Amino acid sequence: MDDDVTELPPLDDLLETARVVAIPLHTRFRGQTVRELVVFEGPEGWTEFSPFPEYDDAEAASWLRGAIEFGYARMPTALRAEIMVNATLPAVAASEVARVLSRYDGCRTVKVKVAETGQTLDDDVARVREARAVLGAEGRVRIDANGGWNVDEAEHAIHRLCEFDLEYVEQPCATVDELAEIRGRVAYMGIPIAADESVRKAADPLAVAKAGAADLLVIKAQPLGGVRRAIEVVRLAGLPAVVSSALESSVGIAMGAHLAAALPELDYDCGLATVDLFTGDVTHDSLGPRAGRIPVTRPDVDPALLDRYRASPDRELWWRDRLTRCHALLH
Repeated sequence: MDDDVTELPPLDDLLETARVVAIPLHTRFRGQTVRELVVFEGPEGWTEFSPFPEYDDAEAASWLRGAIEFGYARMPTALRAEIMVNATLPAVAASEVARVLSRYDGCRTVKVKVAETGQTLDDDVARVREARAVLGAEGRVRIDANGGWNVDEAEHAIHRLCEFDLEYVEQPCATVDELAEIRGRVAYMGIPIAADESVRKAADPLAVAKAGAADLLVIKAQPLGGVRRAIEVVRLAGLPAVVSSALESSVGIAMGAHLAAALPELDYDCGLATVDLFTGDVTHDSLGPRAGRIPVTRPDVDPALLDRYRASPDRELWWRDRLTRCHALLH
C-alpha cells in the first residue's frame, strides 16, 4: 500500500468484513451504558468506525475517513514505542472513585468528568477531591466539562476546584468565544485551558488556535479524519497536543496510539486508556494500561469475541446503512 489512501476502497470491500458489536460499559459514560461500533479489516489490518449514534452523516463521514486510512494505509513513522496514558474518571459519586481508578494500572494522571447533567458543583468538588487523595500530591489531575458550563459558571467552578492543583481544564465552555473569555479570566491562576469539542466538531479545527482560545489541543484520530489529518492540525495550530480516544475498542485505541507515536512532541499523558471503561473488548490483547503505558501496536480481533458482543440484527442493519451513507459522502 501507498503511505496514503489515494482511492476510496469500494463499499463492498468494507461491508464484507464489517462486524457490528455492542459492548457494555462498567459505568454510564456520556449518557451511554453500551458502546456500539463497527470493526472491519483492510490490507494493513483491523480498523474501527465508531461515531456516536447522535452524530449526523456529515460528521460521521470524517470518522469513516479515519477508519479507512488506518485499515488501508501505512502509518507515519513512530517516534516512540509506548504512550503514557491517563485514567478517565466518569461522573461517579466520590465513594466510587477509588474503585474506578483501581482499574488503571500505574496511571499517574486522571481526567475527571465534571459538569454532568443532573449533578451539582458540590458533586464535582467531592469527586475531584477524592481523585486527588487517591493519586496523592505527585499525581496529575485534569478536569473535563465537555462544554457544560457558561463562562460565569466555569469561572466559579475553576475557583472552587483550583485547590486540587489542576493540570488543565478541558472544554469548560462550548464555543470558541467562550473559551477565549474564560481563558482570559483565569489566566492569572496559571491553569491552562484545553479545547476538545471545539477542535474535533468544528468546521475549522484551527479556529481555537487562531482565536487564542486555548493553551493546548485535545485531538482524536477518527473525528479529525485520520492520523495524518490530525498531525497536520497540530502542526498548523502550533499548540501542545493531548491525544485522546473517543470511547473506542482496542482497535480504535491503536489508531490513537499511532497518532500519539508520530507527534514530534508529546508533553502530556494521553487519554488512550478508555478501554478499561468497557466490560469486554474485540481482542484478547486489550490496550489497557500497564504501568501507566500502552504499546504502539495493531491488535487482531478475536472471532469469538465478535460473536459474543455481536449487536442485535436491527442495530447491525442500522450501522451497515450508516456506513453505506457515509461512504457515499466521501466521494
